[in-house]
Amino acid sequence: MTEQPARPVIPAPTQGRRGDAVRARRGDVGWGARRADVEGSVERGGVEIAYQVFGDGPTILLLPTWPIVTSRCWKAQVPYLARHFRVITFDARGSGGSGRPVGAVAYDDTEFIADTLAVLDATQTASAVLVGFSRGCPWALEVALDQPDRVLGVICIGPATRLTPMLEERTRWTFDARHDTTEGWAKYNRHYWVEGGYDDFVEYFFTKLFPEPHSTKQIEDTIGWAHEIAPERLVDTEDGRQNHLPPERFADLHQPVLVIHGSDDAIRPHAEGARLAELTGGSLLTVAGGGHAPHARDPVVVNHSIKDFTDRVAPRPVRRTWVRAAGRPRRALYLSSPIGLGHARRDLAIALELRVHHPDLQIDWLAQHPVTRVLADAGETVHPASKWLFNESRHIEFEADEHDLHAFQAIRRMDEILVANFHTFADLVADEHYDLVIGDEAWEVDYFLHENPELKRFAYAWLTDFVGWLPMPDGGIEEAALTADYNAEMIEQRARYHRLRDRSIFVGDPDDIVDATFGPGLPTIRDWTERNFDFAGYVTGFEPEPVDRASLGYRTDRPLCVVTVGGSGVGSSLLHRILAAVPAARGLVPGLEFVIVTGPRIDPASLPRVPGVSIRGYLPDLHRHLAAADLAITQGGLTTCMELTAQRIPFLYVPLRHHFEQNFHVAARLDRYNAGHRLSYPEAADPTRLAEAIAKALTQPIDYLPVATTGATQAANLLAPLL
Repeated sequence: MTEQPARPVIPAPTQGRRGDAVRARRGDVGWGARRADVEGSVERGGVEIAYQVFGDGPTILLLPTWPIVTSRCWKAQVPYLARHFRVITFDARGSGGSGRPVGAVAYDDTEFIADTLAVLDATQTASAVLVGFSRGCPWALEVALDQPDRVLGVICIGPATRLTPMLEERTRWTFDARHDTTEGWAKYNRHYWVEGGYDDFVEYFFTKLFPEPHSTKQIEDTIGWAHEIAPERLVDTEDGRQNHLPPERFADLHQPVLVIHGSDDAIRPHAEGARLAELTGGSLLTVAGGGHAPHARDPVVVNHSIKDFTDRVAPRPVRRTWVRAAGRPRRALYLSSPIGLGHARRDLAIALELRVHHPDLQIDWLAQHPVTRVLADAGETVHPASKWLFNESRHIEFEADEHDLHAFQAIRRMDEILVANFHTFADLVADEHYDLVIGDEAWEVDYFLHENPELKRFAYAWLTDFVGWLPMPDGGIEEAALTADYNAEMIEQRARYHRLRDRSIFVGDPDDIVDATFGPGLPTIRDWTERNFDFAGYVTGFEPEPVDRASLGYRTDRPLCVVTVGGSGVGSSLLHRILAAVPAARGLVPGLEFVIVTGPRIDPASLPRVPGVSIRGYLPDLHRHLAAADLAITQGGLTTCMELTAQRIPFLYVPLRHHFEQNFHVAARLDRYNAGHRLSYPEAADPTRLAEAIAKALTQPIDYLPVATTGATQAANLLAPLL
């Protein structure tokens, strides 16, 4: 039985989000998967045109479009394409890092065309594939006609070539006249823009540009970029726009052409793209149900199309090995989430149990630091393609403030990293055979496989220890609507392509699931999860056993507190707060010693030295050190908290502020086990209160529910039949 959930209504993005887009462009926050190899600018007529160059090989020039957006509109393309080609982008005059001349004449179409040629010259580009989007398409075609020897081929996405009439709803209103309404396309008006209506127009325009459901992130991005140009300059771009190429000129175009156009494009009709393909003798890719910017909303199919086109017009030698089916070894590709180290521990335990079922099984790991550190210690095989992955932990650390990580928004703002990392995965499984792919919270793989189900060539299993995005209370109705929209999209994907996952495994028990709903009009999380997942029980990755404290180098005659903040660098603030409370804690508990474990991404030397404290870096056997403790202090990560629960060690945990998983999902599970004592960060930041909490926790009795130790075996039992 499938469900068709109600679609949440998403409020308009707020002004604050626009600031996020601007800060991201300046590099002030941690989005941005691929840094440019070369950054430069070229001056024409006193106007600086900023460009960037990525990678090497045959060149792809991603042209700018209407300056209402910057070259960041190509963010989903650059990291993937730059792995295979030399990619150039530049900001159109009026936007991004380029100059903002005044007056319509500065924005004549001939100026944008001349800027394109100037960038080709400045980057010493002899020939290139030109990729245009919307208004950039006629500029690309003009360059191809004027300098055919420099253009290998042209790709036009949502072309705005004026080869067919505009949509009827747009022709009712003129740009120059004053109207007695500001509804609908009447917002597309010079007077409205400069007299206070620009924000309203921008939000309307980009909602029309992305008619596809669940496009909130793309709308937010483009609204942010639109505020990098003043309304007066955008008026100049409209006044400077000229009539485009007459149809008869296309007879002189001899380069290959590919047109990509959404069938539901509400900016330029699909018939326009079809007509361009007809006149140029080019190919047409129709994105059924797609809007005006399929490269942003459906990047995987567009990126593959750009790569395939470029490979045809600029072919290079290919060397591959194909193994006959009878001679192929049994292989699995394991994807372990890099956000923390808990996934690595449980995934290694499951892999070990899988090898009991299939001793001949070869397991490759597609993984990032710090997971690769754990895998190396375990002697596992990390696939060489892992070097192409963009580090998600680094992004999370950029996003974090003082013990504050808005996990939901951080993952949303990781979108270009997720697209790039999915492409690394997709290239790998296209080139090599795997019988089974296991994704432990590999969000990008699960999402984009559901969006592109034709790419599945293997048995596929998904593991997670939580289900459902949940809003933080101070996010208000907007965040509640956004999380509900993300949940609704996931539910719709699973209802339509239930066959895509051969196993969905919840790492825990049904009683570990939060008592909440996915959102208004959507099912309860527990009910839906019970109907769509198998349950493995919790996977600790070890058997709890007594530990000889002396064997770890600790004194046996003094109480010991072990402090750990996980595998990422976001716990540094908490470590400083705990160090500040050490003197008061030692005053309350004489002889108390502390061991601070920084993990693999915090430099131990960055912490101050405090009497009674030893500081250690990454410990591959951290669970043994925790088992030797009289008390532990940690963040709200599930793995460490459950390890302490399994070993029946008293512990304090301090969830990251705005981290919905730690504050809701993990807290609910720990409440069920009657485990740990929760402190808010303000409480932990007060040295006296923290010291008192430490002293009290050392004397409280332990009454935890037992944690089963068969989770890895049960998970392997569910996975083994897929091989």
